[in-house]
Amino acid sequence: MTTLITGGAGFIGSQLARRLIARGQRVVLLDNFDPYYDPAIKRMNVQGLDKRAVVIEGDIRDRSLLDEIFATYPIERVAHMAAMSGVRYSAERGVLYADVNTTGSVNVMDAARRHGVSSFILSSTSQVYGETTRLPFQEDDAADRLLAPYPASKRAAEIFAHTYYQLFGLNVTVLRFFNVYGPNGRPDMMPLKVIDSIVNNKPITVFDGDLKRDWTYIDDVLDGITAALDKPLGYAILNIGCGAPITLDTFITTCERLLDKPAIRQPTPTPPTEPRITYCDNRRARALIGFTPRIDIEEGLARTWAWYQARFLSR
Repeated sequence: MTTLITGGAGFIGSQLARRLIARGQRVVLLDNFDPYYDPAIKRMNVQGLDKRAVVIEGDIRDRSLLDEIFATYPIERVAHMAAMSGVRYSAERGVLYADVNTTGSVNVMDAARRHGVSSFILSSTSQVYGETTRLPFQEDDAADRLLAPYPASKRAAEIFAHTYYQLFGLNVTVLRFFNVYGPNGRPDMMPLKVIDSIVNNKPITVFDGDLKRDWTYIDDVLDGITAALDKPLGYAILNIGCGAPITLDTFITTCERLLDKPAIRQPTPTPPTEPRITYCDNRRARALIGFTPRIDIEEGLARTWAWYQARFLSR
């Protein structure tokens, strides 16, 4: 069995590749090594993959390349992880995010349906819930009050996915990820920024308003993706999150305790791109694919801190 993983050199994609390889499966990784953050990190992510992996440098906006990949390799499943990320970064870059996250996703879906793919995973985000007041977040929410181009581009891809199921029978499971973190995480995301700032005595930006986030450990997310790949559902949207939001202050305090060192907090107004809370209702994922998050924030941050020390402080 061969799975195409777009964004395969990224945080989630590269670890998904290793998970599938460990199960004896073959993977084709497509990534454009975009410089949104240091491409050297992504190249390190895919080092040491065994002979079951093929790494292709290219862009999901290149339709001829996608056709070539599907024609060359016996791809049966797709885990579409490729995207322009970053909520605040997207605020002034709507055209770019629509091009990559919406049009690029449609390109991958179109190639997949023409080549008879049996299972298609579309990565999405809890940010699509935007200004909803319905807590916890449930998949049947309208998700039509979004706060930034990043989630808007993801929501548009979700809607396109339904049409590809309706018209062509493409089995698409949309996974809305909630604040994924862990070893090898992206350097622009809060967990590594907080740890790095405490270690290096740098101030940490703390938004006003007691924001809450539903942190979900990478291993739990990988469990959700692999279970969804294994069980096509026609068209379904599933929340993949822990279901236990905490305040950002509590998050930082937990890091301080792990590192045994105080953080330097720098209060700042909350940008209009930021929802006040992300809060996952994961009952549908539990029922349909057996998703069961196991790693709480204390253990997840402890594992992340251990990885950080081994990677950056043991030289």
